[in-house]
Amino acid sequence: MPKAKQKEAETQTVATAGAVTETVQRIPFSELHPFEGHPFKVRDDEAMTETVESIKMVGITNPLIVRPDPDGGYEIISGHRRHHAAELAGLDTLPVIVRELDDDAAVIMMVDSNIQRETILPSEKALAYKMKLDAIRHQGARTDLTSRQVVGKLEAADKIGDMTGESGRQVQRYIRLTNLIPELMDMVDEKKIAFNPAVELSYLKPEEQRNFL
Repeated sequence: MPKAKQKEAETQTVATAGAVTETVQRIPFSELHPFEGHPFKVRDDEAMTETVESIKMVGITNPLIVRPDPDGGYEIISGHRRHHAAELAGLDTLPVIVRELDDDAAVIMMVDSNIQRETILPSEKALAYKMKLDAIRHQGARTDLTSRQVVGKLEAADKIGDMTGESGRQVQRYIRLTNLIPELMDMVDEKKIAFNPAVELSYLKPEEQRNFL
């Protein structure tokens, strides 16, 4: 295929909200890497196997969202599971949309694009909510959201919970889980400790949590 036509075949434009168009590019797999501190686990489960088989048959139909990394390559904002499935399927390049995002905007988009997964662990939700809260704080939101478990209605916490239909208070309770030591957090994910007792345990000092464990 002539180079001009090959380049044309490897790019396309897509319409986004507000009639803005974005170009879908083919980026080498080696130039893509996960978002730093990404809280959502990528599992080699049955759903991943199905995704790999789908990619082998029809390719990736939903482009990844990435941003340029100053240190080289591109940081994945949305599409970590597709990225891993593409690796298992043996793809050399992936379709991506490149967006220029600052750190706070990138965190918010990363969380929003993953938080509504069908299966999400308490630890994943807790870390994601905290990352988004910190990003909103940096953008000028109120900063008194995690000081105690029961507080009044707070705008930023309510905003974070909008996408999952949870109250600001429940968002705060999830964020409290990030104060658990790793062993107790694992027990929450494994349903060995229920959510409400886990929130209460999060108020213990780390050495007190280890004594409890």
